[in-house]
Amino acid sequence: MNKDIEALIQHFKFEPLPVEGTLFTSTYRSSDMPDGKPFGTGMIGMYCHEPRSVSYFHKLTIDEMWHFYGGDPLRLILLYPDGSSRDVILGNDPLNGHEVQFVIPAGVWQAGHCVEGGKYSLFGCTLAPGFTGDIFTGGTQTELLQSHPNRRADILNYGLSEGETNMPDGFAS
Repeated sequence: MNKDIEALIQHFKFEPLPVEGTLFTSTYRSSDMPDGKPFGTGMIGMYCHEPRSVSYFHKLTIDEMWHFYGGDPLRLILLYPDGSSRDVILGNDPLNGHEVQFVIPAGVWQAGHCVEGGKYSLFGCTLAPGFTGDIFTGGTQTELLQSHPNRRADILNYGLSEGETNMPDGFAS
C-alpha cells in the first residue's frame, strides 16, 4: 500500500462504508430532529486503487452535496431516472472543467472512483437532513442494465452483484 494512502487512512481513521464500499469517516452529526433523525451530517471519504475504495451504485432519497478536498480528480457517474446519464469530474482545476462542489439530486443513481492513473481522491459529502441508513438503496447490475444499457461497462464495474442493497439496521454514518 502507498505510504501516503496508509497515512491518510490512519489519520482520518477511515473504515469501509457498508454496501456502498467507500473508505469514510463521519465528521459531523447534528442534534436529532423530533423524528429522531439528524438535521445534518458530514463525512470525509477517500477513493483509491489499493486498497480498493470506490462508491458502488446507490441512490439516496435526499440531495447530497459533494466537496473536493485534495489528491487526484475523481469521477462521479450519474444515472438519471429518465434514462440519461452524466459523468462529473471533481478536482482542483475548475478552470479546466473540474467541479470543486457538486449536488447530486435525490433519486439519481451514483457511483464514483479515483481517475485512472491517480493515487487517491479526498472528498466530503454533506446532507441536510442528515444521513440515516433508511435513505440509501444500492443498485444491482441487473436493475441498472435494464434502465441504462448504454452504461454497461460502468454498471459492470460499479453495480452491486445480487445481494445486500440496504444499509445494516441502525447504521448511521
